[in-house]
Amino acid sequence: MTTPGTRQRPRQPTAGAGPGRRAGRRRLATSTAIFAFATALSRIAGLGREVVQANYFGTGIAGDAFTVASQIPNVFSNLFSQAALSAAFVPVFTELLQQGRRREAFRLASELFWLIVLGLGALTLLYMGVAGLVMPAFAGKLNSVAGGTALTIGLSRVLFPVVLLLSMTGLLVGILQSHDEFSLPAIAPAVWNVVIVVLMVILHSRFEGNDRIYSYAIAWLAATVVQLLMVAWGLRRVHFRLAFSLGLSDPRIRQVLILFLPVTVSIGIINLDVFLNAELGTLVSPHASIAINDAFRIYMLPQGVFSVAVATVLFPTLSRMANRRDPAGMRRTLGNGIRQINLLLVPSAALLAVLAVPIVRLVYQRGEFTAGSTHLVSIALFWFAFSLPFAGVNLLLSRTFFAVKQPWIPTRLAAINMLVDIAVSVGLYRPLGIAGLVIGTVAANVVMTALQLRRLRIGFNGRLEGAQTTMITARIAVATAISTPIAYLIWKGLSSVLGLSLVAQLLSVGVALLAAAAVYARLVLAMRVPEARQIQALVRRSLLGRTAQG
Repeated sequence: MTTPGTRQRPRQPTAGAGPGRRAGRRRLATSTAIFAFATALSRIAGLGREVVQANYFGTGIAGDAFTVASQIPNVFSNLFSQAALSAAFVPVFTELLQQGRRREAFRLASELFWLIVLGLGALTLLYMGVAGLVMPAFAGKLNSVAGGTALTIGLSRVLFPVVLLLSMTGLLVGILQSHDEFSLPAIAPAVWNVVIVVLMVILHSRFEGNDRIYSYAIAWLAATVVQLLMVAWGLRRVHFRLAFSLGLSDPRIRQVLILFLPVTVSIGIINLDVFLNAELGTLVSPHASIAINDAFRIYMLPQGVFSVAVATVLFPTLSRMANRRDPAGMRRTLGNGIRQINLLLVPSAALLAVLAVPIVRLVYQRGEFTAGSTHLVSIALFWFAFSLPFAGVNLLLSRTFFAVKQPWIPTRLAAINMLVDIAVSVGLYRPLGIAGLVIGTVAANVVMTALQLRRLRIGFNGRLEGAQTTMITARIAVATAISTPIAYLIWKGLSSVLGLSLVAQLLSVGVALLAAAAVYARLVLAMRVPEARQIQALVRRSLLGRTAQG
């Protein structure tokens, strides 16, 4: 990829590039599959967590207070940890590893770790002191509910230390992923969710009334500590040992921080969308914020399993290609990644939209979560579904800019994205309520996708495999249009016969999804979608390998 105003001819592949390229694609496909599977376990565990919390708290005042209280910690977590820190750290760390400067790379990681501890430790202490002044401004209609303000403030104080813990975890995850170690970072969130469920069940009876929501907040904090310890234990695989060193004069520290600023702003602006939805939701009704949050959790299941897996696995590869100035390889990798995301998320979006009500009912409706709650959450989920493929592609496109160390480009585009979101959400939340807020998210993601693709096409001298991607996405859309009605008709028929017991819902929704998936898989293979054949080949190799071992 080139910067504006420059031209760079792609390097011609060597004679042996073919087998090497195929082996590299197989390795990436295997890593993506492993990461996707581990992430699927995490997302399923996350849904289990949401089921338990919905059963305890429904869409009432306690759940709404938790949602609002978690927004500021979530915004800071996205600003300072996980994806933001990894996106700034991995390109620099990977460059040092490629140059054979392993000792310097590990010293850089240690220096950044202690910088995070000192800086975000101080920020955490500061927030604990001023939370009582900050949170009432975000509580909205909760301020008019007896005890609502105090509950929101208290929960935010319990949750804010998560910012420091996740930032430390994010750096250690970046070290593992730079060594193509993806399984443990993907499994750790599943353990995080399980710990939360166990502790919430244990602690729930220790509190009274709305204060029972503290069991959720305390469990959240404790589980984040467990996740950090798991990832730290996994560093043995790459022989990394943390050493105490600040090294503020290290030029590599300054390089990471220079990259970190725009990456933080970019990812922060994008994630402010959830914060905006929660805050505007308090103006719609006391239950809107938690309803949007519950819908977002279901929406993030396919998003996290598919697009996060593809973007996470390809990011170190894109960074290595950028370091060795291989734009042709980056184009191939990026195009393949976009098509993989479309292959998996376009049908997922259609199924979420068509089966929004039965999916929400199956996942949440029990205990304090009533049919009215299902109605609110299904509205949000229906509209979130339209955003799914665009958000997935956006994640990969942003990582591509980060890989080539041009983070200010997606930052500027993210600012435009945020303005679109605010304009549409503010214009629609009064007449459309929850739907208007989520439509703002959809519009913003569509605009962001178009802007990022346009800018990347310029950077790659007008060549981004656009025609191939459009042709294959059209086939994917046709297969989706055929298979989705089949899912709806099967669900409708089984539901009318079996009823609405938990087992009946599992059967009707499960059979409908499996049947649609089977039809869709046959169609995309018959249409010769290359990315579908990649998955088929990966499955066959896995089955043959197991047969040989047997």
